[in-house]
Formats: sequence, structure tokens, C-alpha cells
Amino acid sequence: MTCHQMTRVERAQLAMMLEVCAYPKPGNVDRCHDYPDTRLEHFLASTIMARPALEEASRGSGRIGEIIGHAVRDTNCHEGGNTHFGAFILLIPLVYGDGIDGALEAIAKTDTSDAIAFYKAFAMTAVRMNETDELDVNDPHTLTLIRERDMTLLDIMQHSAAHDMIAREWVTGFPQTRRGADLLKELGLGRNSITDTFLTLLAAEPDTFIIKKHGNAIARETMERARDVLDGNLSATSFDADLIQRGINPGSVADITIAAIYLALGEGWSWDS
Repeated sequence: MTCHQMTRVERAQLAMMLEVCAYPKPGNVDRCHDYPDTRLEHFLASTIMARPALEEASRGSGRIGEIIGHAVRDTNCHEGGNTHFGAFILLIPLVYGDGIDGALEAIAKTDTSDAIAFYKAFAMTAVRMNETDELDVNDPHTLTLIRERDMTLLDIMQHSAAHDMIAREWVTGFPQTRRGADLLKELGLGRNSITDTFLTLLAAEPDTFIIKKHGNAIARETMERARDVLDGNLSATSFDADLIQRGINPGSVADITIAAIYLALGEGWSWDS
């Protein structure tokens, strides 16, 4: 079947949809299970509601920090809470710049207004922060501190990169996103390659969403068990069931997987096979 060539916005929306529907994707909401307060429908609704902000990014005008804020605002209107904050941090510059090179150029041009808009967006989410973080989103003085230091949004990501893998993608040139896209193209075969890519990224380094919620030891245990699945020593469904029962969800790896799917879709990878 011949389809029209997808726009950047459509690829971003499709990436969000494909990621949440993939199964088994250990620990996260997917087509086979929900969390008590966040369901598959909440993720799918956010995929639709994000379109105006993604359209804004695709025009390559406006401020990246503000567009991330618009995406959070527009998708924060259901009872499922934050679903895609980390994904927006990655997707917005990738859509804005039409790929990694353009994203890095746009990121380098961020300023203090982007940083302020980002922190205001952060405050609309329930995303956990590092308890020792000087730039606490819950502290009203933080915005004053950002202005006084004339920090750009890239400065904010550099500040966070040591303890946040999403911020680290901005600072280091999207290496895990690139790796995920290459894995998808190498694996092929539609949705099964999404779960394999997710597991491979999860096995590479501790997920920082898990670290913030459960601590470093649990994040490392999860990483090691993902390696066991890849080595054939543990079934993905058993791993999934255990993480769900313990409330351990690798949210940062899921966000990077979305960004990787977005890139791969633009480079000829097909999900429909």
C-alpha cells in the first residue's frame, strides 16, 4: 500500500503511539497493562493533543523552551498526569531542526527565556528531581537564580546531564537516540524491533527515572536484568510482570525510544511489517 510521505509532526505522533503500544516493554504502560492512575488512553490522548506544539516546532520558528511548555500545557489536560515530558525535551528540538544536526544548532541558540519557559513547564509536571539539585523547580527563587546567572536552556541541560540521561542527550549530541534509531533499522520487522531496542537501551545504563524514584541500586538491578533478557536467561514477560508489580518503570529509556523511533521513521524504517 502506498501512503503519502509523513510530515515531521506525523512521524513524532506516530513515534509516541508506537512506543506506548509496544509489548512487552518491561515496567511501562503498554497495550497489555496500565498503571493505577495512568492508562494507555492517557498516552494516546497526549499523542493527539501534542500536535499544535509539534506543528509549531516543525515551522522552525519561536523558542524551543516555550514550545516544550506548550506541549506540556496542551497534554496536561487529562487525569493521567505527565506522560511525555521527557519525550518532548527530545522530540521538540529534533522536529524543530529536522534531525540531530539541526536540533543541535537550535539548542546552541537557546537563551535565558528558553530556560525560564522550560522551568515553568517543568513545574506543571510531577516529574521527580534530584533531591540535592540546586535549581529546584519547586523553589520560586530558582527562576531568579537562572536570570541572575544568565543561564540558557543548554546551560540547564549541562547542569543536569550528570544525573539525567535525557539532559545528557542534549549535551552529548543525542547518542542514545542515534543508537536506538540504528538498532530499529538493523532489527527491522516492525513492532518487535521496538521492544528489542527498548531492552537494549535499558541494558546500556541505569535509567535515571528509576534512580530518582527508587535509587541507584534498583536502577542498576533493572539494567542487569535487561541484559539477562537479551542473553536469553530471563523472559521479557516475567521481567515485565515483576517490574509492574514493584512499580518500577524505566521512563527515561521510554522517552529515548520515542525519539529513536522518530529518527528511524524519517530514515526509511517501517513499523508496518
